[in-house]
Amino acid sequence: MTIVRIVRMHFSPETAATFLAIFEKNREAIRNFPGCTHLELLRDHRSPDTYATLSHWNRVEDLEAYRNSELFTGVWARVKPLFVARTEAVTYVKTL
Repeated sequence: MTIVRIVRMHFSPETAATFLAIFEKNREAIRNFPGCTHLELLRDHRSPDTYATLSHWNRVEDLEAYRNSELFTGVWARVKPLFVARTEAVTYVKTL
């Protein structure tokens, strides 16, 4: 079973640059977190300051372990103040 997590984040032009720097600095650590099999960053084609992370996890427990980790809480603490609108997160189970 593959767990797919999509997190959509809205920034201003000024805060988007800061977010991108934080993501770049931490992406390899996130990609290498136990249970993570895929991570990519997407940019909305209509709203260039809106991004989404798309990650794949082996199990829900792996995603939850990441969400409770020092890595996540440290990154989230720096990214959360940059948002200009509510973040949307959804989790799916890959079926095909």
